[in-house]
Amino acid sequence: MAVSSEYRYYILDLLSAMEGVSVRPMFGGAGIYLGGFMFALITGSDEFYFRVDDSNQPDYEEAGSVQLKPFEDKPMRMPYWQAPADLLEDEEEFVLWARKAWEAAKRVQNAKKSKKKKKK
Repeated sequence: MAVSSEYRYYILDLLSAMEGVSVRPMFGGAGIYLGGFMFALITGSDEFYFRVDDSNQPDYEEAGSVQLKPFEDKPMRMPYWQAPADLLEDEEEFVLWARKAWEAAKRVQNAKKSKKKKKK
């Protein structure tokens, strides 16, 4: 299944306040990027997830969100949590969470780069 164009446009409209956001197809879904960092994704079944780290994960837990688990029969989990449904109705709040997700994506990527430099 692929992301519906209507849902993709809806999400991009919500993110319109974040200049430079782009979408790239990915395994039947779509990755949402800003400044080279993937901070969100849309699954092939039109579910929306934000990138999390230790700084913003408690917000998702408190909202009762679920973590992305791409395969029901495998324990693998990804560092993306489903956006609370009420966010999809509040553009300002949605953008706030999106910015936090983008910051999380940058922190994680920069930490990975730092570890690679230390190993050299």
